[in-house]
Amino acid sequence: MIEAYETQFKKQLADLDPQETAEWIEAFDWLAEAKGPLRAAFILRKLLKRARMLGLGIEPIQTPYINTISPEQEPEFPGDEAMEKRIRRIVRWNAMAMVSRANKHYPGIGGHLSTYASAAALYEVGFNHFFRGKNHPGGGDQVFIQGHAAPGIYARAFLEGRLTEANLEAFRRETTGIGLSSYPHPRRMPDFWEFPTVSMGLGPLNAIYQARFNRYLLHRGLKDTSQQRVWCFMGDGEADEPEALGALHVAANEELDNLIFVVNCNLQRLDGPVRGNGKIIQELEAVFRGSGWNVIKVILGREWDELLRRDEHGLLLQRLNETVDGWWQRYHAEGGAFMRQHFFGADPRLLKLVEHLSDRDIKHLKFGGHDYHKLYAAYKLATETHGRPTAILVKTVKGWTLGQEFEGKNPTHQMKKLNVAQLKAFRDVLHLEIPDSALESEDPPYFHPGPNSPEVQYLLERRAALGGPLPSRRVQVLVPELPGEDAFSEFFAGSEREVSTTMAFVRLLRNLLRHKEFGRYVVPVVPDEARTFGMESLFAEVKIYAPKGQLYEPVDHNLLLAYREAKNGQILEEGITEAGAMASTTAAGTAYATHGLPTVPFYIFYSMFGFQRVGDLIWAFGDAMGRGFLLGATAGRTTLQGEGLQHCDGHSHVLFSVMPNVRAYDPAFAYEVAVIIREGLEAMVHRQEDCFYYLTLYNENYPQPPMPAGAEEGIRKGMYLFPSAPEGLPVRVQLFGSGPILREVLRAQELLAERFGVGAEVWSVTSYQQLRQEALECERWNRLHPDQQPRIPYVAQALEGHPGPIVAATDYITAVPDMVARFVGRPMVPLGTDGYGLSDTRQALRRYFQVDAEHVAYAALWQLAQQGLVEPQLLTQASASLGIEVSS
Repeated sequence: MIEAYETQFKKQLADLDPQETAEWIEAFDWLAEAKGPLRAAFILRKLLKRARMLGLGIEPIQTPYINTISPEQEPEFPGDEAMEKRIRRIVRWNAMAMVSRANKHYPGIGGHLSTYASAAALYEVGFNHFFRGKNHPGGGDQVFIQGHAAPGIYARAFLEGRLTEANLEAFRRETTGIGLSSYPHPRRMPDFWEFPTVSMGLGPLNAIYQARFNRYLLHRGLKDTSQQRVWCFMGDGEADEPEALGALHVAANEELDNLIFVVNCNLQRLDGPVRGNGKIIQELEAVFRGSGWNVIKVILGREWDELLRRDEHGLLLQRLNETVDGWWQRYHAEGGAFMRQHFFGADPRLLKLVEHLSDRDIKHLKFGGHDYHKLYAAYKLATETHGRPTAILVKTVKGWTLGQEFEGKNPTHQMKKLNVAQLKAFRDVLHLEIPDSALESEDPPYFHPGPNSPEVQYLLERRAALGGPLPSRRVQVLVPELPGEDAFSEFFAGSEREVSTTMAFVRLLRNLLRHKEFGRYVVPVVPDEARTFGMESLFAEVKIYAPKGQLYEPVDHNLLLAYREAKNGQILEEGITEAGAMASTTAAGTAYATHGLPTVPFYIFYSMFGFQRVGDLIWAFGDAMGRGFLLGATAGRTTLQGEGLQHCDGHSHVLFSVMPNVRAYDPAFAYEVAVIIREGLEAMVHRQEDCFYYLTLYNENYPQPPMPAGAEEGIRKGMYLFPSAPEGLPVRVQLFGSGPILREVLRAQELLAERFGVGAEVWSVTSYQQLRQEALECERWNRLHPDQQPRIPYVAQALEGHPGPIVAATDYITAVPDMVARFVGRPMVPLGTDGYGLSDTRQALRRYFQVDAEHVAYAALWQLAQQGLVEPQLLTQASASLGIEVSS
């Protein structure tokens, strides 16, 4: 094998026929000198294109500013173009009518006209010829639709009969019960939208990892996804978001030829040009090609073909290459006469090239994104490309067909409605049979040709042939047998061996992976920190997913915990990318709807780099009704010793508390972790609840006690009374603790009893967030039902019969225990880690942030003094006894 490689390598480097090589060079020199540099460059580009077509692995990073597919290479268009144009025009009208009517009756309700206007043909070619629905024999495609194009998708669904006129009338008014969400929001329209995309950059990132997860399912034998494609529609301005292009290498490295990006290059952002002084299509081509993608450019419509054929000297090609985007926007906005003067007028020979064209003809030299034939050719080639993903870069006009006030103008993104004159002009452009009288009120009517019309029948026939309507979200879930008591019992029993909650979780995860039925659906996800979290033992057992397998012998191959990759590996280790890991979590956590599979992601990460870093992706995960576990390991501001300001997490529980469907927990012991995960599996897999779980895990080792009798319900609800409270002491105080700080609270209990004769009861608070959520629900019910018996929040119920003020200590900022302060019905002081983190030992950090046992005990005495339950002089004695510097 090595000898064969060396022979091939020598063939590539050695000149086996120097004379032939010299002749080629001499011929090229003659061409450049005799025919000029433009002709020489043209021939060279043709040769490079031919090399690309022959698969020789030689291609430039940038190609000329023309279509990648030449006219003679275009396949025959298989559809009824006249009928499809008619349908497209009806959809355009209804998309406009919906937004215009909404903004007339509800000023400021918003919506967008110009994005879909530019992209209508992009979607229609896909819907009519390429996008596979859920009923397709090979499975449906996943289509990530550009968020601002939502009105056009609604308008198409209206023609299909999936939405009614009443739905369209309630655009962006979701409290009506029949309203349409502003953008693709699965949570708001759970039978319609699949993927939330309007937070720009997230659609492209999630699409890449969705395509990868499809291959993961295939290689692990969970589902045959070999015929399913992922289509991602995005805007050229969206490419400025780091998430949009940040994972292109993943798609190329893993040869995801099931992935197609369609970039709508209308050259405009929300406020102006994307690259007024440059060429965004050329820039993106270089980025995608440089990342290993196949790139197809659709820049010019068929009206340009004849001009390019007659461009004997390459002058038109040169002009196309040198003209920056800012001019293209102005050419379209100003019209044909302006373009004749300023574009073609750059050279008399160019003017002669278009002398047979009227100004109107020049105005209608369409861009490729408005030409069905060009788009069909590009889509077809993309679906036939093997071994790498494809990016289709399509040039369009923002606001196309909406009229002179819209097309290509800077404010077009913010324009929401048309006046009477504009409505009539738009109607005429679309050739629709709408009388003037119907437009006089500036409230444009919807246009539907009828369910039995040729247009609707054609549309429905095309979708039926491709497997049914899109977008469509369908929940078809297989519910597997969940692990029984044997997977969890060891954690309930406790252990004298000192271990961290992180290590307990890894042990539990191994038990779940080994389960005969459910284990195959467990998807461990981790950035490049598996060894930090003690997960390396899983490498050999379930292996790391790698679509090509392991093509090398690892340096630690002879070790028991060697780094193992496999084509059917189960762990998704994503490298140093929390965003990529969260995108994989999203693909796995929504597979119950996307693929009908109950895969459950367990995404374990550095807690500081969770919501703080990828909160937008987590919010989209909630929108998509994702299910799974997010586990913030190496948690806490004092427990993670030595790491300092940018690593120590003291606030993730506050950040996660903003998520309406998260269940956030801060467990102290292994049995708490086990109870929460078992309950999470029951909720998400068996009961099919649309929620997800966040748990913080720690790296501090200590003995794990057995679960107290009767504690399980309190663990789930958010708090329970820890045993071993001292008896016979008349002065009482209640101490709350969470995570490792619970052990400081238990030590404070001893200090209070032994030194000051104060009895303290200790509560393990596993979730302030859950306590607060339940308390708010009680409060809301009481407010709306004043004539019925008031409901009492669980946190207040639990404290009944346990007198005394409260001290709540946490390794998180004081805002966390403050979540329940107004529901406990008595004075409560929180002790937390407000401020930035520091590097030091746990003991020093806990003393610095005043959450150690001594400060908990002192705070309890201060609370009692405030209530008149102990003498104030006791505080002076206590500060000396406990080593508290009261002046600090």
